[in-house]
Amino acid sequence: MDESLLKRLRARRPAIRRDWEAFLRAEPVATPLGNPDILAHLIGRTLNVLFASLGAGCRRRPAQPCSYAAVRAICDCGRNPLLAYFMAGERALQGALSLAWSEARDLAPETWDRAAAELYLVLHDIARREVESFCSLCQQMDAARPAISAVSAA
Repeated sequence: MDESLLKRLRARRPAIRRDWEAFLRAEPVATPLGNPDILAHLIGRTLNVLFASLGAGCRRRPAQPCSYAAVRAICDCGRNPLLAYFMAGERALQGALSLAWSEARDLAPETWDRAAAELYLVLHDIARREVESFCSLCQQMDAARPAISAVSAA
């Protein structure tokens, strides 16, 4: 990511956090663990990981691109509270990147494309790892798998 754009994005961190929490509160709550008051405590840590990864350049990039649809597909029951958490975060970061871009008119359009692609790549990789980790502990996982297997076999 272009260093000046990354710097502008980092300067927007308080606004990103505020918007992320607001979007999180607008999402439907699927489980008690999806309570926005609980999930909001994760935002700072997630932003730390995101900005460290964006600032690391090629050294810490995920091996394969991952889409949000792929992240959602990890969770068989659809009740993982991190799904709504990362969807809200994506919206907040998209808005912040757009505002940072509007301030940096001297950058080429290709810079915007690369910055947006890298932001989504890194965020989706973080989301994939976190959702997989949470789902590995899910009590619904074993109950959901036979039902999905029976449907796909039919």
